[in-house]
Amino acid sequence: MTKPYLKFASALLSIAISSAAVASEQQDLMAKKEITQTLSLTPDLENGKKVFSTCALCHSPEGWGTEDGSTPEIAGQLTPVIIKQIIDIRQGNRDNPTMIPFTSHMVMSKQDMVDVATYLERLKKSPSNLTGPGDNLELGEKVYVKECAECHGANGEGKAEKFYPKIHGQNYNYLLRQMMWIKNGKRKNANKNMVKQIKRFTEEDITAVIDYVSRLKPNPSTVAKEGWANPDFPTSFKHSPKYKDK
Repeated sequence: MTKPYLKFASALLSIAISSAAVASEQQDLMAKKEITQTLSLTPDLENGKKVFSTCALCHSPEGWGTEDGSTPEIAGQLTPVIIKQIIDIRQGNRDNPTMIPFTSHMVMSKQDMVDVATYLERLKKSPSNLTGPGDNLELGEKVYVKECAECHGANGEGKAEKFYPKIHGQNYNYLLRQMMWIKNGKRKNANKNMVKQIKRFTEEDITAVIDYVSRLKPNPSTVAKEGWANPDFPTSFKHSPKYKDK
């Protein structure tokens, strides 16, 4: 016979799980509503440049992020994707403590979001992103074609209407970290179908496919020339290593 306190504990657990599910659904609905409202606005690139001056402290004035994977390349990313990620962070659908203060409603308005996202999509991508070791590319290509290309595109170009990000030209370490976070559940806003796929992946599958993705080349017209510096920032901008020797 089940002891009364066990029944009570089970009931409390069921209530907690149900409440968490309802809260999650509400967050999703709020995020979708805010995304729709934001995308309906007309972007102002001049304001986008001003907003990005804060983002550039971590992402660099060129928007190329860092090779260690702590900060992603966001230059050239699809506008709807950037907006969705910002809103997911501030609605609590994606854990990113560093970004939370910058994405709050008191700091970033819907207009600011569409402005900076549009500005970023027009930035040229890095001509030399960090790639993987290149020792298992045959497996990487096989996994990508079978599991990833349908959503992210044959060349990693993404799909704006589905909020699937561009992944070509992204730094290897960032891609690898996000894949591992999706697999272990840390990346809360990951596409549910993608989560199911990656749960099946072995560690070898993950490292191989990320290595392959890191070598996908964006359209040359969207890539900066070697040595390019964002002209919207003064050479005295202190937070980009690119400017320290100038």
